[in-house]
Amino acid sequence: MERNGLSLKTVIAPDSFKESMSAPSVAAAVERGILKVDKNTETIKVPLADGGEGTMEALVDSLDGTFMTHTVTGPLGEKIQARYGLIEQEMAVMDIAEVVGFHLIPKEKRNPLHTTTYGIGELILHALDQGVSKFIIGLGGSGTNDGGIGMAQALGAEITDKDGNDVPFGGEGLSKIHRISMTQMDERLGACTFNIACDVKNPLTGPKGASYTYGPQKGADPEMVSLLDVGMKNYEEILKRDIRVDVSQIEGAGAAGGLGTACIAFLNGKMRPGIELVTEVTNLEAHIKDADLVITGEGKIDDQTLYGKTPVGVAAIAKKYGVPVIVITGANHVTSSKIYETGINAIFSITDGPIGLDEAMERGEQLTEKLAENIIRFYMKCRK
Repeated sequence: MERNGLSLKTVIAPDSFKESMSAPSVAAAVERGILKVDKNTETIKVPLADGGEGTMEALVDSLDGTFMTHTVTGPLGEKIQARYGLIEQEMAVMDIAEVVGFHLIPKEKRNPLHTTTYGIGELILHALDQGVSKFIIGLGGSGTNDGGIGMAQALGAEITDKDGNDVPFGGEGLSKIHRISMTQMDERLGACTFNIACDVKNPLTGPKGASYTYGPQKGADPEMVSLLDVGMKNYEEILKRDIRVDVSQIEGAGAAGGLGTACIAFLNGKMRPGIELVTEVTNLEAHIKDADLVITGEGKIDDQTLYGKTPVGVAAIAKKYGVPVIVITGANHVTSSKIYETGINAIFSITDGPIGLDEAMERGEQLTEKLAENIIRFYMKCRK
């Protein structure tokens, strides 16, 4: 179908290829490959993320936002520079990894008894000063396990011990909590909405909770994990008693070392599947509904992609309108044919021969461009 002189409408909606290409870089490489074949093709680039690291960058690119930088408290208590995205002066998009990510904590200093989320609260306050009233916060990549009490303290919450003193930073403060009060929190928060992108369902406490599931990768030994979980149970009980918020049955309360709980309790945050939230904000469905082809992708495709990852989220929308979906990836590890029931029509790896991982990552954009060129050549030939 001709479209006012345009031969084809292709929506390019990839996630990032971790440690190789950002989502905007992938989208740009795909577009270059397509336009090599047919300069009359309409290309709509919508870089995506599923709520983890890269969500901020993808949304800033998709929505023509800008980056703001502010000095905040890092996970070890030091001062760092952290970014967030600002969209039309009313929406802030934050990746918590910018403030508390693993990359900010040297391996030898990883100790969740001491690492803090205080800087996340400081970043929220800075956004409030810019006039922001809508927030999207992606919970992926946390190196902390303090239940989000640091964030809450930065926003004005009083979290005190039996002597009325502020509890210390980090997970060690959880077991010392005697009282929680929200009366001194920044009043502007009450007029804000917080959408929390979260793709895990862990509760706050217990064997599947924040401490037992994620504590070890954050530097906790078995004894420390047990201490952290005891502290989380104390925190959970006092939240219920003092501010009438019961998170014990809420899926995702344990996300990001319990930061999910703080978002619910102190920000009245709404937990959302990351890809669902991102596709909604970017208005992806409106772009796809009259498209001829959708190209999506991520660094590795496997059977876990079925559970809330970007390619499946994109395919679910395209399937409603009968639009074919091609997935590009760095590594295709799919073993189940169920993935093709989601609306995905084909999966192609960008590698063009027996090359090592380092080379594939280094040549990511070149390989992606070449694959997109070949895909569109084949697709247009079949359309004739």
